[in-house]
Amino acid sequence: MNVPDQTVPAPAPKSHPGWTLAIDYGPLVAFFVAYKFAGIFTGTAIFMVAMIAALVISRWKLGRISPMLWLSAILILGFGGLTVWFHNPKFIQLKPTIIYLLLGGLLAIGLATGRPLLKYVLEAGYDGLTDRGWMILSRNWAIFFFAMAGFNEILRHTLDFDMWLTVKVWALPILSFAFALANIPILTKHGFGEAVAAKPPRVDTFDWPPPPRLKGEGTGIISDPRAMHRCRRDSGQRSPS
Repeated sequence: MNVPDQTVPAPAPKSHPGWTLAIDYGPLVAFFVAYKFAGIFTGTAIFMVAMIAALVISRWKLGRISPMLWLSAILILGFGGLTVWFHNPKFIQLKPTIIYLLLGGLLAIGLATGRPLLKYVLEAGYDGLTDRGWMILSRNWAIFFFAMAGFNEILRHTLDFDMWLTVKVWALPILSFAFALANIPILTKHGFGEAVAAKPPRVDTFDWPPPPRLKGEGTGIISDPRAMHRCRRDSGQRSPS
């Protein structure tokens, strides 16, 4: 007897929200604490070591290193090294500006070529969003990133390092979260959150309201519903004898 081939779907990769949170914010927290107790240059050195550790942990625990983590690591190691080498904290303050400009620039290039790049990164988190919705989301975030780059430049030119760091650690993430929430009403108009339900298989339908009862119906002579349906159909085509 031939057994039908049953394809078993591959199990979904396990999520590790705790490790993801630690990888994303651990190096920044380590830098913030080290800066408070040991100063900017020691804090920057610890920031660089923590970033390398984040890469290793991400590869070990999550099985991959995200492009955003790679970008952050390259900029932190590059600008952090310049900060320590030249003993000038302005280099580490430039890092957010460069990241925001790069992200905004990538999204702008995608928009110019008709490709909403955010779709390839966040598609699982915006179920049902239409292509038009992805273009709007990419446009909005591109504008936001460029604005944040300018905002960081204003902060680093008008605040001392301690106040700049406080705003960066606490205010900028809150602004990003608030901006993401502000986009939801717009995106719901373009399919965001709409569940696509599969249509149930169609079954035989009967006339409604039901036609007059046929001779023999309900007496056991005609018991199959499909046969009754055919008899009703035939009775409308020719007169009973």
